[in-house]
Amino acid sequence: MNSRIQSYLRVAANHQRDTERIGSFLATFTPSNDNPFLNYAIPDDHATPSPADVTALIAAYEKRLRKPRLEYIAQLAPAVERTLIDFGFRVEGHLPLMTCAPGSEQILPIPPGIELVLPASDADLLSIVTVQQEAYGDFTPDPAAVTRLRNNLAAGGIAVLAKIAATGEPIGAGICSVPSDQTTEIAGIGVRAAFRRRGVAGALTTRLVQEAFAAGISVPFLMAAHEAEARIYARAGFQAVGEILHISHLPA
Repeated sequence: MNSRIQSYLRVAANHQRDTERIGSFLATFTPSNDNPFLNYAIPDDHATPSPADVTALIAAYEKRLRKPRLEYIAQLAPAVERTLIDFGFRVEGHLPLMTCAPGSEQILPIPPGIELVLPASDADLLSIVTVQQEAYGDFTPDPAAVTRLRNNLAAGGIAVLAKIAATGEPIGAGICSVPSDQTTEIAGIGVRAAFRRRGVAGALTTRLVQEAFAAGISVPFLMAAHEAEARIYARAGFQAVGEILHISHLPA
């Protein structure tokens, strides 16, 4: 399962970002946005990178004014972390990697007064991008984000927007990335601060899983940023299958 997900992450990166092969790494870059979560490298499975590989990787990100950074399933390349640390990288976190098998999903209720909708207009797409950026503390305008989302949906991705039913005010959103090999990442589940702790994130997770299974996807996976998120996803039927390592280079 872990190899399947890591393979998917490489395929998805090629669809969504610029990529460059650097030794045993696939480096990915988003030209229009320096957000670290949109610019990172993935090592090959069982990689044992040389000092030249790591030096070239750091230089490639710095040349593009990006933080040298990696996200990958640690169990598939256990030798990489030690090498990176020797070159001044610092572990950001070990995030639980979780999947939900068909039939294991649990229906978490939609909170009263909230509705969940699939985007039907450019205004909905803008609302999804806006609430996700706000939820994650990124208030930098990114005009290209709406275009990326539109393209992802056209290629088979899924998005769900949470609104106040009475007013249409957007309060949360989440997406499923473009599927490949019946696999997709559920990502960007975010709720504006004033509307948290009401069950909106859980309801969004449930709806995204339902839409993924309805589209013929058999392996929806996600990464939990912290224990509270992991508990929400567990209630929705997800189980941990591994860890995603986030690690980045400290400036000299």
